[in-house]
Amino acid sequence: MAAKQTDPDFVQFTAPKWGIRALYRVLRTYQVKHGLATIAEIIGRWAPPNENDTGAYARAVAKACGVAPDDVIDIVTDKAMAANLVMAIIRHENGQQPYSLSEINAGLNA
Repeated sequence: MAAKQTDPDFVQFTAPKWGIRALYRVLRTYQVKHGLATIAEIIGRWAPPNENDTGAYARAVAKACGVAPDDVIDIVTDKAMAANLVMAIIRHENGQQPYSLSEINAGLNA
């Protein structure tokens, strides 16, 4: 985390790798600890319906990952799927995904 936090709603990091790592750790916890096995389930927790159009979000992320929202995925051992999921969420949240695959993988492996 950055020493100075200027946004009360979002944690800021010193480098993209650390934010990507944090995102992946949250998503991985959803799968390992909470048993969320599909993009619909993961996005349902990440972006709950009281704050988002969760169904549309899940469909967009699933399409970017090349699966259906209710297909079972594995982001623990399948790093390619993990990278796709992280990139799709970043794109959806920010309207763009500015990080290279190398930067994404650095965050996943941190």
